[in-house]
Parts: sequence; C-alpha cells; structure tokens
Amino acid sequence: MTEQDLYKLRFPIGAFQKPDQLTTQQLDEWINTLRSFPEKLKYAIKGLGKKEMNWKYRPNGWTIKQVIHHCADSHMNSFIRFKLALTENKPKIRPYFEDRWAELPDSLNDDVMDSIELITSLHKKWVYLLNSLDEEQLKREFIHPEHGKVYVLSEVIGFYAWHCTHHLTHIRLAIDFQGKFN
Repeated sequence: MTEQDLYKLRFPIGAFQKPDQLTTQQLDEWINTLRSFPEKLKYAIKGLGKKEMNWKYRPNGWTIKQVIHHCADSHMNSFIRFKLALTENKPKIRPYFEDRWAELPDSLNDDVMDSIELITSLHKKWVYLLNSLDEEQLKREFIHPEHGKVYVLSEVIGFYAWHCTHHLTHIRLAIDFQGKFN
C-alpha cells in the first residue's frame, strides 16, 4: 500500500478546509451536521456485533469502537472549549493525547452504547448552545497551545462538522473492508 493510499484511508474526505467567507447558510449546515451525527452514527453501526466493532478502517488505524469512543471524548473536549471561550477572554485550552486516550480501557470496550448515549445528549446540548450564539459570540476565540494557533468558534463548528463526517466515513470504510486490516 502506497503512502498516498494510506493518506486517503486516513483522510477519506480530505482535510478540513475553512471557507474563505463564512455564510449563515454554511454555519446552519455545519450545525445540522452536528445535530444529525448521533442518528447517523447509530444507523452506521446498526446490527454490528463484537467482531465487527473490532474492524479497522486502515492498517494501524483505530477499530470502529475506538472511533466511536474517540468521538465522545473529542466532542466533550470541544464542548468544554466552547464554554471556556464564551466565558473567558481568549483562554488557552488544554490539549490531550487522543492516541493515548484511544488505548484506555473505556475506549477498548466493545459496548459502545454509553459513548453513543453520551454523544446523543452532548450533541443535543451543543446544538442548543450553538443556535443561541450571536455574531459576537461566534467570533470568540481560544488558543490551542499544541498548534500555537488561535481558533475562532465559528470555524471550530465547521471543523467538528467535518470531524463527524470524517469518522462516519472511517466507520463505513471499516465495514466495507470487513476486517481486512485486523
């Protein structure tokens, strides 16, 4: 398998591309992606058993269950970062080692229902918050020390909409490959 093949499996929908100009319509689409993610996730794994939950979407990639548990972890962190940015002046957020979190016992658990329930509740709360934000709040920022970059909340909404689609595609790839990379 070539480097290019591995990149396509790692980023099957490409990397997140921030639009040159953010429109209200684009923002609404991103929020709708966040709103619909829990149901799409449930549908994607419907009928999968323990064996299938351990399928990988690429060599040395995560299993389906790790992807789901990762989404719960990642989206919780993002929600907290939103709240920090909305209540503090350009806070420096705390990064975490997602690769290490993916190896913890809760991320290796074959039963993903707790993470799916968490994602469902979290996204409901998150979407409610996002829909309540005004223009000034959408411009609020936080600093990510790992990347040395300032992130604007409106752009972060787009990144997490991309993140949802990115990982749903990973799950679909793992199902299509039927354990080829295990």
